Amino acid sequence: MSPEPELTPEAVVFDLDGVLVDSFGVMREAFALAYAEVVDGGPAPFEEYSRHLGRYFPDIMRIMGLPLEMEEPFVRESHRLADRVTVFDGVPELLADLGREGVRLAVATGKSGPRARSLLDRLGLIDRFAHVIGSDEIARPKPAPDIVLRALELLDVPAKRTLMVGDAVTDLASARGAGVTAVAALWGVDDEAVLLAEYPDAVLRRPSDLPALWRTAVSG
Repeated sequence: MSPEPELTPEAVVFDLDGVLVDSFGVMREAFALAYAEVVDGGPAPFEEYSRHLGRYFPDIMRIMGLPLEMEEPFVRESHRLADRVTVFDGVPELLADLGREGVRLAVATGKSGPRARSLLDRLGLIDRFAHVIGSDEIARPKPAPDIVLRALELLDVPAKRTLMVGDAVTDLASARGAGVTAVAALWGVDDEAVLLAEYPDAVLRRPSDLPALWRTAVSG
């Protein structure tokens, strides 16, 4: 469904991985290398790990009962493999389109802030965003609303005039907790049924769907 016409949106908060960038292969390899280095206990349980994507890495380790010491090699290998991360088709055009319309943009990610900003800088996208917020920069990572609330504070926009675009259940929960419109992005999702079962306020099958949603809301 579209946002309520009387609540014309002013800003969009994006998740990073799986929405703006395709980092799934890098995460799989970095996780496997970190697991082998720290746990050394057979095949890395990446399928279980992937079910928690969107959360902060240390939180996933706690949920899975894995050692927090995996974070250091995971981050190290993620940096080493960062040149394999790509931007999803249509995302640069989407960000440029929203920028021309004066939409304020932010990123709220499960990554740490420095990692997220470094990656976006390397990919030439950092200047598209007014703010990039990492899970190490707020008190409670997703699914808590803190990171979206921080984005609203920095952007100086009300929740009812903001969309949050994410590819994980934790993104939708964080958006709803903050009172913003929860939008599901499906282009990087393997099992869209999991996301759709959360009844997002709107669904995007490709990045180019967002401007149409936006203009519908603006025109009423």
